[in-house]
Amino acid sequence: MAAIKSSNYKSRSVDKFGNAEYTKEENSVWHDLYERQVPIVKTRACPEYFNGVQLLDLNSQNIPQCTEVSKVLLDATGWQLEPVPALIPFNKFFELLASRRFPAATFIRSREDMDYLKEPDIFHEVFGHCPLLTNQAYADFTQTYGKLCLTTTPEDRAMLAKLYWFTIEFGLVKSEAGPKVYGGGILSSKEETIYAVDSEIPQRKPFDVIDILRTPYRIDILQPVYFVIDNLDVLFSLVDMDLLGAIKEARALGMYEPLYDKEKSKE
Repeated sequence: MAAIKSSNYKSRSVDKFGNAEYTKEENSVWHDLYERQVPIVKTRACPEYFNGVQLLDLNSQNIPQCTEVSKVLLDATGWQLEPVPALIPFNKFFELLASRRFPAATFIRSREDMDYLKEPDIFHEVFGHCPLLTNQAYADFTQTYGKLCLTTTPEDRAMLAKLYWFTIEFGLVKSEAGPKVYGGGILSSKEETIYAVDSEIPQRKPFDVIDILRTPYRIDILQPVYFVIDNLDVLFSLVDMDLLGAIKEARALGMYEPLYDKEKSKE
């Protein structure tokens, strides 16, 4: 997750059934984002992602309703989508994850922001994250992260955010054909999906929790480093791991120097 203090967007209100009403233009933006991204992820996303897309029956026609997605997630892993404002407080975010409710801001980006948006919109949440929320390992670790963050200090939360960032948001997984994407921040981004898999620029490091906790990141750049897990079941191991102990070890070893240019961003 990332600390975003303000947004120019406002979520759509939902009716008593939990459904939002979108304009023709908003559905058109979803259509264009979907049609653009599907061919890109086709050869770059992990198989578990496509299993989720099939289960959710995602398509390009209309923005999915949270209620429709929730029915599938509840059956698959006990999760559901929770419609939220464009930005929510950290504690609310953690509370939702801890109770297996994934926050979904019910707005979609404008055409001016088609390629990059700091705050997570409905395309990022549904297209990027929800297919993998049908995977038990991914879903269980996401809940564990929320529970831990509710009981730790702000300093420890900042460390745990690195683990969330380099897995749930920007994680890669091994395959016989090379690394594949499972992180939602990559899957919902045209540029980053291609860059993360095809480019020779970023480092792709073996997954190591201590290594991750020592690695700084920025939200507004193409990532200079990705961590590659052997398979998604590795996320199961994080559920029972002493992550607070790992944080202490990482602090004792010290943080790495950033690999990114502090002055350069996507904006």
